[in-house]
Amino acid sequence: MSLIADEIVRFSSVLRISYNLLTGRDYLKRKKFREKKKLISVALPFSDLVYGFPNLVPVFPIRTHAFKMHKYLTYLGSASSIFGWENVSNFLGFVKNLGIGDVSKIIDEIIDNVIDTVNDKYNEMYDLGIESGVPTDFCYGIKSLYGMHVSKGKNYDANLNYTIRCSAWNKYLESLKTIENPAKQVWIDIPPRNIGNASELLTENLYDAIRELEKISGNSFDRTILRNHFQVANDIRNFYKTILYEISTSDFYPCNPATFSEILVILNNSFQDYNSNANRYRDNMASLVKEMKERIRNKIGMDVSNMPRILITPMFGGWEPKSHELIYELGGRALYADWDILLFLEDIPINKISDPVEAYAQYLMNATTNGIGCDNDALSDSYMRVAKKINADGLIFFQLFGCHSVSNCFSMLKEKIRRELEIPSISLTFNKIGENVEQVKTRLGAFMEMFR
Repeated sequence: MSLIADEIVRFSSVLRISYNLLTGRDYLKRKKFREKKKLISVALPFSDLVYGFPNLVPVFPIRTHAFKMHKYLTYLGSASSIFGWENVSNFLGFVKNLGIGDVSKIIDEIIDNVIDTVNDKYNEMYDLGIESGVPTDFCYGIKSLYGMHVSKGKNYDANLNYTIRCSAWNKYLESLKTIENPAKQVWIDIPPRNIGNASELLTENLYDAIRELEKISGNSFDRTILRNHFQVANDIRNFYKTILYEISTSDFYPCNPATFSEILVILNNSFQDYNSNANRYRDNMASLVKEMKERIRNKIGMDVSNMPRILITPMFGGWEPKSHELIYELGGRALYADWDILLFLEDIPINKISDPVEAYAQYLMNATTNGIGCDNDALSDSYMRVAKKINADGLIFFQLFGCHSVSNCFSMLKEKIRRELEIPSISLTFNKIGENVEQVKTRLGAFMEMFR
């Protein structure tokens, strides 16, 4: 049984988010063929603009693939429509407490399946990307995304492409045109931050993309719909930050730290398109925060006051998922905060700017000036900012094979950490999930000895 299985069944919100993540294929097929909605492929947290059209559905590509779901998870989904996810979760927790061998084993298998199946699919798509001739100098994340499009790209009505700092990313977006029967490409160029009128140019580029989305949608763009969505998106971001900066920094966790880390991984994956339903996702996030706080208030969980906080980053381009279990076994607690490091958890400033498109342009410019699109100095400063906010005791940096835009900032980051934070840090090389687990285990063991 995994370290996580025994705990994660206690959170009905996590079961809901996980179920919605893994059953995306059926949900999206229903949207496309029964409800005649259009699927718009997005990657990284760039889905918000799509929500300005009620008949467009954003989808992070991996969610159109079929996962090898445990059959009992499917049964739970059906039961939830009758009894509700909270009652299903309470029942699972009750069964776990009884310790009935065979039934308890089934529950463990269900949860292990939720945990592992996404990572297995990433590796499958990585292999498909390589077989399909993706350039070898692309990183794991891009190779996987390419494989997702080779496999399911024909199901999308369009790809929404944002150009960012990473040259390999932009080449990958261009390469989507070469896939057989490619979807329509809708481009949004984010201007360099050192151009004086960058925000105005980006606003114009967003409006150009909106006009393209109008053609796909068949409906006119509605500012009110987009503004209302941005409020939902800001609620999601604030719930996410509550988990990162209030709950993860506390001395008492609502579950064991391995479970908490896994929840952060699930949020990292699902945040990119809000599981294609932002209102539902917002409600699930609200429920998750409530469940966590209630468990902490009732002292249900684990005292982690003596466990060092280890920030693991970056993970969005590929990282070794076993890391947080290994760190837990070695007496630490692993935290993932990529989306805030890259400034995707900042509010869209709709309360300050009347035009929602202009507000979104300001949001994107901030992210690309100081987060995902910035130079190494600004990016390393963002890593430092988050490490300080979570009061990190150590930092582990994954240097991806094929990454020339983010991985090369570690030497600068390491010097800043040594000078300003005086905490230990190490880098780990990464090429593919599961490829070097023993080496990672050895390196983490030596690293965690520093905290004894």
